[in-house]
Amino acid sequence: MTQLPPILVPPMRDPDPVRPAARAGLAALQAVVVGKETQVRRAFAAMLAGGHVLLEDLPGVGKTTLAKGLSRILGGSFQRVQGTNDLLPSDLLGVHLWDAKEQTFRFQQGPVFCHVLLLDELNRIGPKTQSAMLEAMVEGQVTLDRSTHRLPDPFFVIATQNPLDHAGTFPLPESQLDRFSCTIHLGYPDRAAERRILTGEAGAELLDSLVPVLDLDGWRQARAAVRQVRVAEAVLDYVERMVSQIRAGGGFCSTRAAKHWLALAQAEAWLAGRDFITPDDLQDTLADTMAHRGSLDDRRLNRSERREQLARMLKDVPVGWA
Repeated sequence: MTQLPPILVPPMRDPDPVRPAARAGLAALQAVVVGKETQVRRAFAAMLAGGHVLLEDLPGVGKTTLAKGLSRILGGSFQRVQGTNDLLPSDLLGVHLWDAKEQTFRFQQGPVFCHVLLLDELNRIGPKTQSAMLEAMVEGQVTLDRSTHRLPDPFFVIATQNPLDHAGTFPLPESQLDRFSCTIHLGYPDRAAERRILTGEAGAELLDSLVPVLDLDGWRQARAAVRQVRVAEAVLDYVERMVSQIRAGGGFCSTRAAKHWLALAQAEAWLAGRDFITPDDLQDTLADTMAHRGSLDDRRLNRSERREQLARMLKDVPVGWA
């Protein structure tokens, strides 16, 4: 009896051509910022979702390393602004300067005109200058002297914030916090991860090993693919129930916050290789999306306490899936 040759089944190909490259970039970043795989993935997902990230923690735990690593993976232009209390809005946005030769004012762009902007120690910047970023972070543009200037696409802000009890810090207003899609706490690394950092096997010394995994058009395609992740009616019902529960408890949850939550869940689903959201995507991202928005009734609410409150709300509100 003639034996037929085995049938060779070709490996499954990801229908989204940019997803493997994005995953490779995430893996490379996690090899530099070690011991914080979940936090790095969440920041990466926020970038894919078109949001902005706030890193809150003690100095020296890797906030700037993560921010620089994200900028290396994304590529494009990068600017870093060190937060100080004497920073002016024009130091961020730019200024119109008189051109004596042309006898006209010309706009000199500030550091905000880049693809990745790192605002280091954002809460050391005075309130007036903080407010200069509000339009840029939501609308992707800057308006000065009745002229509107578009920012590059993609535009991604990574800000770091020190604890409020540190000297020389200003509390961020709710309007500013609401522009960040999520807040991430790195914390101290575990012993194994810290040993790798101390010996130079990971950490800031390896940032030069990171290279862009996609060109800017590829990142725009990735963001468009994330927006195409399907959101079922049952998902929207669950989101609305959770939002109502947060508001009923006295918490601040804007419609923008709900959109950030949904977009972050879409990015997590896309990274997982799915084109639809599951309840786990929403539940896993809720605390990072909502914790920094705090409560209008108790503005000094600790973030960890806020996360515990949100975890209890998740248990109280039924998912509603059959």
